[in-house]
Amino acid sequence: MSQSPNNRLDDPHLRRTNELDVLAGILPADRREALAALLTDEVVATLKHLAEEGMGANTLRALASDLGYLEGWALAATELSLPWPAPEGLALKFLAHHLWDPVRRETDPGHGMPVAVAASLKAEGLLRADGPHAPGTVRRRLASWATLHRWRSLAPAFATPAFKTALKFAVRASARSPQRKSQRAVTREVLDRLLATCVLNRLVDRRDRALLLTAFASGGRRRSELAALRVDHIEALPPVPANPRDPESVKLPCFAIRLGRTKRGNADDGSRVLLIGRPAEALTMWLDRSGIADGAVFRAIDRWGRMGQGAISGDAVNDIVKKRCRQAGLDPALFSAHGLRSGYLTQAARAGVPLPEAMQQSQHRSVQQAVSYYNEVERQMGKAARLY
Repeated sequence: MSQSPNNRLDDPHLRRTNELDVLAGILPADRREALAALLTDEVVATLKHLAEEGMGANTLRALASDLGYLEGWALAATELSLPWPAPEGLALKFLAHHLWDPVRRETDPGHGMPVAVAASLKAEGLLRADGPHAPGTVRRRLASWATLHRWRSLAPAFATPAFKTALKFAVRASARSPQRKSQRAVTREVLDRLLATCVLNRLVDRRDRALLLTAFASGGRRRSELAALRVDHIEALPPVPANPRDPESVKLPCFAIRLGRTKRGNADDGSRVLLIGRPAEALTMWLDRSGIADGAVFRAIDRWGRMGQGAISGDAVNDIVKKRCRQAGLDPALFSAHGLRSGYLTQAARAGVPLPEAMQQSQHRSVQQAVSYYNEVERQMGKAARLY
């Protein structure tokens, strides 16, 4: 029996789904449906307010995802929704369920997240991997939890020195090694194999070629930055010599790309990176072939080759990388869009590019993070691991 319009408006799940449609450019459609079932009206209203206040899309997406997970975990672990403010005991239970010692779990099945809770979260699509969670993920979810407390003018009971000490010990006990966002880096060799799959004169091949080259050559852009790239972010500069030491050498096209709001910076930072030579040519060819004169640079293309008006999502960028890996005969499970970023720095280290110069292009602000790629290349090429 169909519902009347008034009854449909009284359905809280449907109402929250409609409310979350306001965030359509940030939350994927499947996540909006799932979050509508988990989040309360008050949380949805807060997310809409944060979006209107100009919170970055990535931050808001992570906040919504974290709060959805916390609600799902609370229901599975306590059979109750998240209380506001959250008591310290509930936060300690969250730590015990997510940061634990795998060795102790072998002899004590009750240690860590209970099997029933994990099964419930997996059934809801909220939990995928077994074992303790990454400490960074746990810290981020706690920070999201605290953020919503503050937006409700509440003080989280778990923001205490005692809880912070418990968190430190829990991280130490979990002993989980850091997981890379992409197991393998998309170096120049891998990139060439991906580009070799973009040989047909189809619109989707032109787009993917331009996207891959732009992402890599502009310093390893994040997938969110590629999705947010607009035509007015691109500035054509005078051609530059192919050989910097020979001003009379062949001239190459050169673009400056304004990054706008990034993970580590704001739109008004004025951050720019360069695109020179083949990547600039591929980007020009894509824009000319697609007829894009304004708006989003990289757009969705359906299986019939029809291009949409809206920008692709960050997830779509990841899917493109994996699809091209599959077509190139590479294992897509080993690569992700972040491999373009790590691959750029790895390739820069192999080519002897000074770290400060590479960081200026990649826009890494942490020397410690960027230098790790250089150190790994030096170890692979050095003598220390080759003594036998």
